[in-house]
Amino acid sequence: MSSPPASEAAATGTTQQAQHEIVLVRHGETEWSANGRHTSRTDLSLIEEGRARAASLGSELSGRDFSLALCSPLRRARETCELAGFGEAAVLCDDLHEWQYGEYEGLTTPEIREERPGWFLWRDGCPGGESPGEIQARADRVLGRAREAGGDVIMFAHGHILRVLAARWLAQPVAFGARLALSAGALCTLGYERETEVLRGWNCT
Repeated sequence: MSSPPASEAAATGTTQQAQHEIVLVRHGETEWSANGRHTSRTDLSLIEEGRARAASLGSELSGRDFSLALCSPLRRARETCELAGFGEAAVLCDDLHEWQYGEYEGLTTPEIREERPGWFLWRDGCPGGESPGEIQARADRVLGRAREAGGDVIMFAHGHILRVLAARWLAQPVAFGARLALSAGALCTLGYERETEVLRGWNCT
């Protein structure tokens, strides 16, 4: 198993750094997320419920100042970002794309297991898509960028990549993300307790 990110804060973390937070926002509901279908490159729009939830995020985040706002280039993330009021501030970030599902795009887990019993995304990855090691590399790059932002950071992205980001923030392997359920439209906060990386809030809807 690979080591935690080289930029991970340790006992050398400063008091100032320890005040910084990373807010993670999963995009609102789409037709496929509501049906449990794996969605990576398929560029879906939000459904009505997803747009309503995204709009409500604006009031929940009102008054927060962020040194950096990052957003996946995919439509469902961009719409969520815009409806939450961060459209003009956000920088598109390719590394925030969802896990690439390859041949499993559009399929549900039960459908995949009909052909491949025992399949487990967090261990097995996807044929024609990404392995756990490949998505870990992307997540580590995003966290490195966030650590250098000099203040709080907000990110709009997708369920699996955000769960990987949280796992890596906690210096855990990608598979730890399997234990972090994340609903559409949820808010999460990564932060510090003194110099130690912690979850300050998770799956808040």
